[in-house]
Amino acid sequence: MKIANARYSKLFGGSVLKRKTGIADQDFFALKPGVLWRYFKTESFAFWMICAYLFLEYFRPQSIYPSIDVLPWTKLVVCGAILGCFTDKSVRWVSSSINFLLILFLVLIILSSFLAYFPRVSFENLSKYYLWVIIYFLIINIVNTKRRFYIFIGIFLLASFKLSLSLSITWARRGFSFADWGLMGPPGFFQNSGELAIQMLVYWPIALAFAQSIRKNISEKMYLLCLLMPITGIMVILGASSRGAQLALVIQLMIMNYKYIFKLRVAASLLIFLSAFWFFLPDAQKERFETIGHDGTSKQRILYFENGVKMINDNPVLGVGYFNFAPYYEKYFRDDVILGRAELPHNIFIQVGTDTGLLGLFTFILIIVTAFRIGNRFSTPSCQNGNNVMGRCANLSLIGFLVAGQFVTVTYYPFLWIHLALIVSMENSFKEVKVKKLFRAARA
Repeated sequence: MKIANARYSKLFGGSVLKRKTGIADQDFFALKPGVLWRYFKTESFAFWMICAYLFLEYFRPQSIYPSIDVLPWTKLVVCGAILGCFTDKSVRWVSSSINFLLILFLVLIILSSFLAYFPRVSFENLSKYYLWVIIYFLIINIVNTKRRFYIFIGIFLLASFKLSLSLSITWARRGFSFADWGLMGPPGFFQNSGELAIQMLVYWPIALAFAQSIRKNISEKMYLLCLLMPITGIMVILGASSRGAQLALVIQLMIMNYKYIFKLRVAASLLIFLSAFWFFLPDAQKERFETIGHDGTSKQRILYFENGVKMINDNPVLGVGYFNFAPYYEKYFRDDVILGRAELPHNIFIQVGTDTGLLGLFTFILIIVTAFRIGNRFSTPSCQNGNNVMGRCANLSLIGFLVAGQFVTVTYYPFLWIHLALIVSMENSFKEVKVKKLFRAARA
């Protein structure tokens, strides 16, 4: 029995981990900055670097303060993470079906680039995908313990909270009024209001799950502060003036409450929320909903969709070429350009289909289906569980991305690829929970 207990402690980080770091679980998971920092300093160089990457990509200090934007910081820390993997003995290969699918998708993109109508355009944009493959593998192999994942997801949430809180205050100071540019983030992936809103769609369900998962470890005031994360995230979606993101939010809320939506109290609460949602929308934004399908932007996107389907039908195997949609459209559908020049198709499935044909589109759909299956294995449909920090709310995040992605071209933005890394990393980091149950059964 003593041997078994020692093995149990070694596996699950009890007294062994406490002696190693001097930090007990109840302190570590209580959101104490000093404790978290003390633990972070004991971690490996590889973990420091991958956390630095997430900080630089999401906080964007180099964009906020141009004086420090003198080096390619994100590339340097990614290189540092790669080098750190060789000295971190805890880094081991993490197996997942998503791994194979991401590599297969990369192979199809490369083949499509060679056979593209405009190969130069394809190869100029190749890094927009393969860098995500590198970052994905770094995250899943480095962020491989519960404590590492807790800190990593904390950086993700804190960076998003910085955006959501500041922009919610901005919108409130504006009297919740409408502006043509909506709300804008710092230069980078989240500067445009549409992309910013998608980040909030991905962020708020995970933030809600995180707050619920640590509720027992923190004070009531801290819990209420944590609830500001999903609340301000939803506020930014409302203020960002993105119709697709606002539609995605409504669908997320309906799916989240689908089991209870026909109960009177829940239906009444949802009706109150939707009424408040419509009440707070500025008149100019309401007019944008009323003119869907009739304004110039809508008409152009409908043409993109229709002609994009034609491109896929005419080039079914590998599409017209990776990132070739715009130049191909300019050449063969010039009469259907009504907004000055051809842009990307404003639909993630049309983009993937024209980039890589039906082979790539099928692979992309498999990636999404696999991500849903992994998310569905997480406990608790209501996202409340003390043993994980995302729950099935991970799938709500993915649904938000997919719905909003029908109106904007964000396939190669971080939303999906970082999400995949988070769910695979979490599944690997929390395998110990499953092992613990088996071990307890064996002891019984």
